[in-house]
Amino acid sequence: MAKTRKDLRGRTLHKGEMQRSSDKRYAYSYKDPLGRRKYIYAYDLATLREKEKQLMKDQLDGLDTYVAGKATVNFVFDRYMSIKTNLRETTRSNYKYMYDRFIRETFGQKKMAEVKYSDVYQFYQYLLEKEDIQINTLETIHTLLHPTFQLAVRDEIIRANPSDVIMAEIKKRSDSKTGVRHALTIEQQRAFMDFVANHPTFCHWWAMFAVLLGTGCRIGEALGLRWEDLDFDNGVISINHSVVYYPVGDNRSSILHVSETKTEEGNRTIPMLDTVRDAFEMIAEEQEETGRNETVIDGMTGFVFKNRFGNVPNPQSVNRAIKRIIAEYNSIEEVQAKKEKREPIMLPNFSAHHLRHTFCTRLCENESNLKIIQSVMGHRDIQTTMNIYAEATEDKKRESFERLSAKMDVF
Repeated sequence: MAKTRKDLRGRTLHKGEMQRSSDKRYAYSYKDPLGRRKYIYAYDLATLREKEKQLMKDQLDGLDTYVAGKATVNFVFDRYMSIKTNLRETTRSNYKYMYDRFIRETFGQKKMAEVKYSDVYQFYQYLLEKEDIQINTLETIHTLLHPTFQLAVRDEIIRANPSDVIMAEIKKRSDSKTGVRHALTIEQQRAFMDFVANHPTFCHWWAMFAVLLGTGCRIGEALGLRWEDLDFDNGVISINHSVVYYPVGDNRSSILHVSETKTEEGNRTIPMLDTVRDAFEMIAEEQEETGRNETVIDGMTGFVFKNRFGNVPNPQSVNRAIKRIIAEYNSIEEVQAKKEKREPIMLPNFSAHHLRHTFCTRLCENESNLKIIQSVMGHRDIQTTMNIYAEATEDKKRESFERLSAKMDVF
């Protein structure tokens, strides 16, 4: 039987109530609609319970507002998130970030019962044209709004979902590009890695980029690698978790956590290429002098990569470094190409995830077994693998027909 909690005067406290020994203040703990732990405080028990009653009234008033059809889109989205109890914390945080950034202060303030199809359509067009977002970003926004409206339909607050089939119409009429990631060419890949290796400031990034380009890991998977995940004897890398930064609270601060891989298929082993082995050995030699990463994240230690502060780097810092490298490389390459009277090999804007896509493309160019590619990449859907394979082998197809044309001298 659970022990009854009492205050310092011996009075029995209700569920969720407590008294702090440090300052003798009373506190009541509850969860808000987003599932976040919140507290209300008082210096005496009577005041605390008055606050509890007001909190309960506010919650019931909110429900009355919802049922009366006065609720905003924001209200219903928060309600939708409160019942999505099976979401990973990283997913929940990403959803909230996207919603707060693009919806909450504008479209989210509309009354749910008054939103029409044309309102949603105009909002999506505004995001594409005025905010200049990509279609794939709009699709992410749609995955937040559509189930929010669907919840209101199921609760009989509105009769139909105003966002139904709207993405198909947007794609049909919009000239915006889908934002498909393209791999670096072999020339670009070599130019990028050579520039990093020989640069006095950026050279310390070479090992990380070699791992990303030689494994196809997602950035969080790579940053989460521990020395115990590397089997040098058998030449394999075990991918069994990921590290992620996600914002907490309302102050936009972020914390680092260990997370499961993106999908069940994400748990996999990747053969260790010689270049990747060299990169890991280079890191190990350097850390013999500077010390290993002593960071502890959710009980895990022994992380391979570390920043100048001795901590696990975050994905944003990696992407910022890539942007700086691209900018400096392109400025130097443009001048050098003019001096040498040749076409410059320019680098496009890309992120760490493009390095994963580049690895997959190189793999597709040299491996025809789609199941092997899917397994190495950790794709849940074979269609993802097939799409990259089709794009990667298009040039190979042309090369094959050029060779065939030279041999088939029959026309």
